[in-house]
Parts: sequence; structure tokens; C-alpha cells
Amino acid sequence: MSQRQPAEWADHDSVWIGFPSAADLWLEDLEGAQAEVAAFANAVDAGGTGETVRLVCANAEAQAAARQLAAPGVEIVAAPFFDIWLRDTGPILVDANGQALALDYPGNGWGGKYPSPLDDDLARVLCDQAGLVRQPRDWILEGGAIDVDGAGLCVTTGQCLLNPNRNPKLSRRDIEDRLCADLGLTSVLWLGVGLLNDHTDGHVDNLARFVAPGVLALPEAFGADDPNAEIFADALARAKDWPVEIALIPSAGLHVDEEGEPIPASHMNFYIGNKVVVVPTYGGPSDDAAVDAIAKLFPGRETLGLPATHILTGGGSFHCISQQVPKL
Repeated sequence: MSQRQPAEWADHDSVWIGFPSAADLWLEDLEGAQAEVAAFANAVDAGGTGETVRLVCANAEAQAAARQLAAPGVEIVAAPFFDIWLRDTGPILVDANGQALALDYPGNGWGGKYPSPLDDDLARVLCDQAGLVRQPRDWILEGGAIDVDGAGLCVTTGQCLLNPNRNPKLSRRDIEDRLCADLGLTSVLWLGVGLLNDHTDGHVDNLARFVAPGVLALPEAFGADDPNAEIFADALARAKDWPVEIALIPSAGLHVDEEGEPIPASHMNFYIGNKVVVVPTYGGPSDDAAVDAIAKLFPGRETLGLPATHILTGGGSFHCISQQVPKL
């Protein structure tokens, strides 16, 4: 059986979006994060896109909040989970001879940092609800660690996929072979490390995204104090060794937490829906420039920036909390 992961800009049947549900995790950011996630879901749903939006809630309180905030066309579904990062804890969907197949990879809490039995069972629950065929896999792969162009090329970082806290018995060649077999790839473009203080160990969806076959978007430093300037320069140098066209996007620049430490704010964590591209913004001077640059890459879609500052306190943004199901 041949199988291939479609690029994100291919038509979607539906998308799961994780809705902030745990008051003890989100604390004073819970209501703000819920409002930001609902705005994201409503934007993807707006205008009859043909993409069913499913807000996934972990408890009854979250379901009630989601119903208050979500547009009428957004579905509210229940599935217990640790937190909202469905890109990593949900299944990865591939086209298997014209049928959607959900690949269910085991997780280990992002290298043992946040293990949760609820997340271990999440893909099964979501697939059972949606009537999707599910195939368990036997190695650790988080959806945010990879991005594909739909034409055989995948981009990832060595910091994550070669990290001994994921698959210590697998070599780089082993991982490449498994990626190619599972996702229908011909080659893997390896970048070095991800954003500073990214607790996913360098997920690529904060650093590099395909925007068309063979076209890779990368961030460029914004401001003299950008904490990731060297990381961006290294990614660009590595990508230039490949036969890809490179599109540069302004980075989010410097954002810090309450202790003054840089946090991994990234405009690259955008979501490509059927008719809209939703870009996370953080109230900084790079917001408009990044949205404008990304809009130029998707002339057939509306591109809009939406606030994601509360979501960022949990460590990610719109792409991290969503997982699309291709329309086949």
C-alpha cells in the first residue's frame, strides 16, 4: 500500500483544534487562551470553507466555554487530554490509496517532560469519533517536528528527531527511512536547532514551513536584539544547500517571560486552512510585516493575523494546537 502525507495547503475535510481546558495549567491565562483559540477556530470556519472545524475539549467546563465563544458552524467535541497540543498528540493523516489513514505515533511527553496517559489514547479517541481508520506506529514522532511539501520533501531539525530523548536506538538513516515509508517522502532536509527555550526540543513548525512544492519559508531576524538571529542564519545556510526556493519572513523578534527569559514566539506557527491562513501575532512591531509577507505567499487565500499571546504562555500557537484531516 502506498501512502503520502498531503501538504497542508491541500484541501481539508476537517480540522481538530485543542481548546484550553485545564484551569490548573493555564491559571490566569485560561480565559484569554480560550478566547484566542475560539477566534482562530471561527476564522477557519468562516465563509463556508468546506473544512469542518472541531474544537476538542477535555472537560464539561471547557465545552460550556467553547459553546459560548465558538461560531454556530464550529463543532464542539469531547476527548480527555493533558493539554491542547493536538499537532503532536493527535494522529498524522496520510493519503493511503485515496483513503484517509491516521498514523498513531506513541508519545513520551516531549522527551519525558510532560508525560500523560490521556494523550497516549487521544488519537484513538479522535479517530473513533471521526470514523477514521487508525494504524499504530512503533516509534516516536510528533507532528510539529516535521513539515512536508507534498512533493516528496520533508523538513525537520536534528535537535528534535535525533534527540536521544525520543528514539535513542534509531540512527539518522533509520529515521529518514521511516519518515519516507510512512509519509511518502523521497528526501529529508535537516536543519539544526529550533527556537531558543522551545520546550519541544526544536520543533520545525516554529522555524521552517513549506508554502508550496519546493518553496521553504524561513524567519529572518527582526531587531538587533533578536535572540534567535544565529539560529535563523544557520537554518538559512543549511537550506541553501538544497534545491529549494527560500522565502524570508520577519521573525517575531524578542519576547520575554516574567523572569526576562526569551520565549519562543513565532509567526511561522501559522495554520493553512482551505480559504484562510491564520498567523499568530504577539502585539509587537513585527506583526504587520510578517502577516503581509506570508499573505504574498498565499494569493488565493485570505491571510490574517490573530493574537496568540495567551496561547504562547503554554508554549505554542495555532499550528501546534491543530491537526487537519485531508479531503480525499
